[in-house]
Amino acid sequence: MNDIWLGLINAFKLILSFDADLYEIVLRSLQVTLSAVFIASLIGLPLGAMLAVNRFRFRRATIALLNSLMGLPPVVVGLIVYLLFSRSGPLGVFGLLFTPTAMIIAQVIIITPLIASIAHQALRDLWSEYHDLLISLNTGKRQRMMTLIWDSRRSLLTASLAGFGRAIGEVGAIMIVGGNIDHVTRVLTTAIALETGKGDFALALGLGFVLIGLAIAVNMAIHALSKTERTGQW
Repeated sequence: MNDIWLGLINAFKLILSFDADLYEIVLRSLQVTLSAVFIASLIGLPLGAMLAVNRFRFRRATIALLNSLMGLPPVVVGLIVYLLFSRSGPLGVFGLLFTPTAMIIAQVIIITPLIASIAHQALRDLWSEYHDLLISLNTGKRQRMMTLIWDSRRSLLTASLAGFGRAIGEVGAIMIVGGNIDHVTRVLTTAIALETGKGDFALALGLGFVLIGLAIAVNMAIHALSKTERTGQW
């Protein structure tokens, strides 16, 4: 019991004293996750808009596949990325394995279906309202998609925040493709697992508190945006 209390006290000391190792890990986590969310949003948001506006033969099957990929196991994604970028893999020549870039790629694969699915649901409802107006204005498909994205920006920001929430707490794929290398690929989740195994509860708890704080901040932001959406304010 004393070890737990001592760990809690030391954890707060590390946070309040701006411990260099702790905040290096935090900043690297934010760098990797924010990069992944940005790239995934560039892919997922237009994809969601395209599925909302366009009608094509395998549209329903594509939507069903997208929804299924939301539950894709992260460790499987990590394994696939590892095999692709390993020395004997087809992309091994790039030497990206055990780098932040490989971690970003894995996170993009994990969260893109989530962002695209949420975006599609939001834009589908808006498209039903805008359909007649945009058709009467003789707009092209690209104009319709851009109009929907702009007018539904609050909901789409919520989709990106949901992707951030999933990515920041991911450990399986990150551990496989990043290797948890100190000062190179060590992020919040992998560092917590490592320090807990080593018995360094102070650093593990400190990182855990930061991770919890980020999760709470993201959920509060999603709640605030949802409330703003309902009241029609920006």
